[in-house]
Amino acid sequence: MQFSDFSSPAFFANPYPFYEKIRAAGAILPVGPKAFVTGRFEIIDALLRDPRMGKTYLQSVAARYGEAATAQPVFQSLSRTLLMMNPPAHTRLRALLMKTFNARGIEKLTSIVEATTHELLESVGSRAEFDLVSDYAFPLPVRIICRLLDVPVADATALGGAASQLVAAFDLAPLDQNGLHAADEAALTLERYFHGVIEQRRAQPGDDLISAMLSVEDEGVRLTDEEVVSNAVLLFIAGHETTSNMIGNMMIALFRHPQQMEALKQDPKLLPQAIAECMRYDGAVQMLVRTALEDISPGEVSLARGSLVFMLIGSANRDPSAFPSPDTLDFARNASTPSVAFGAGIHYCLGARLAALELDVAMRSLLARFPAIRPVDLDGLAWHRRNNLRGVTSLRVYTR
Repeated sequence: MQFSDFSSPAFFANPYPFYEKIRAAGAILPVGPKAFVTGRFEIIDALLRDPRMGKTYLQSVAARYGEAATAQPVFQSLSRTLLMMNPPAHTRLRALLMKTFNARGIEKLTSIVEATTHELLESVGSRAEFDLVSDYAFPLPVRIICRLLDVPVADATALGGAASQLVAAFDLAPLDQNGLHAADEAALTLERYFHGVIEQRRAQPGDDLISAMLSVEDEGVRLTDEEVVSNAVLLFIAGHETTSNMIGNMMIALFRHPQQMEALKQDPKLLPQAIAECMRYDGAVQMLVRTALEDISPGEVSLARGSLVFMLIGSANRDPSAFPSPDTLDFARNASTPSVAFGAGIHYCLGARLAALELDVAMRSLLARFPAIRPVDLDGLAWHRRNNLRGVTSLRVYTR
């Protein structure tokens, strides 16, 4: 198996048959020198929770691009985020960020999410047809993040575009030179922008997340400017891409399962279960990466220290050993085994509460506003050419 196996048009359109083959082929399969891939739920769930598995992001970059590439701006920028840290640095930084992302903090954001959703639905409310992605799912999380960070919503398009370019660097299959150049430029654009925002907030603090990150303190320790910038960028790329893709993926799943769509319309209280099930069924995030920090033997397999493991969480969430009839969308599914859609262990998604809030408000409002919503064409969907973040480039819908 090679990295290129994850970049075929068939894989982008529907990776799940390939995941089934990977699970059947073995517990952990080699894809390069000391680099492995696994798609089994039991192994992925265990490794995500194992403290002996950590982050060596630049090592994974070197495995795909060569050692020299690790100095490029895009990879340096991503390496400084919370997502790529190990304890004790990760523990300290996450504790500080949790002070701004706790349940009480997220609850205060509800009015922002609801107001932004209402504005976008008003803008398409009179149309008989619109693009659910470009008119709703794409701008919604970007505008919300702009408001959380108190930066002009007018900057949303440029910032969202840069985030989309940058996030391509997470892909398992290496980018070509044009893609790398675009990702480098995006990283520099976002970092310059947020350094400017920090200067403004130091002069005039406000009631926003950047001001909160600058002021948060734990036993006299504060976040550095670089940490604030890197994690503002992370918030943009993670919150923007994952939520926008998930709105599209969830609507596609509902369109393809009209009985489940009807059940949700009849009983809106099903929405939390529906969101969890759709994230399991066809999640926006398809892969996570960890490195063995020491020799480890998860189950039947052995990993030498330094081994990279690409964990296909999209595959794990369709593993029949964990989820009976995994290819069936079922809102009544027994949730005793939670999916790994938000990860697990110490790197469990910091923004999970915010993502759940955005999806709940976005889906509830959309279905209430357009109860007769239906797709224009489900056969000709164009999926992003990415193997890590899954979503469509467009989804045209009729409103009546």
